Amino acid sequence: MIEHLDGAVIPTGFDVPVEPLRRAAHYTGDPGCIAEARAFAAHFVDQLRTEWCATVGDRVCGDVMLVVSELVTNADRHSNGPYILELEGTGASVTVSVYDSSDALPMRYPKDPERVGRHGLEIVHAVAVQVTAERVPVGKRVRAVLSFGPPAR
Repeated sequence: MIEHLDGAVIPTGFDVPVEPLRRAAHYTGDPGCIAEARAFAAHFVDQLRTEWCATVGDRVCGDVMLVVSELVTNADRHSNGPYILELEGTGASVTVSVYDSSDALPMRYPKDPERVGRHGLEIVHAVAVQVTAERVPVGKRVRAVLSFGPPAR
């Protein structure tokens, strides 16, 4: 915060950002993209801690990595082309959005512990406070919001 005293500017502590921290990365689907997306997300969380002084606990950090892994893996497997990972964060939440070229919206299957695979969206719904999927001009966007508060479970 900045205080003005008789025309003088006196710094009184950290200025709080007014815009969310936003970062995006483009992936081609080449081998290693999912690991790159996780590293990008880890760096983003570190930036959020530094630039926003956000208190991002280990649980939330792990949940962000998990959601990035699941959504990027789905885009990698089910789209015919590149995809974009977009991250937006504040002192209270992180939003993970993945855009890909397929306009087919993802299906959330009912819980079935005997089913092998296809649990990705179920996992994302379990850790996020909000999950949406919508068609956009380039294909679709799947978006998950994770809160820094207590677990949503």
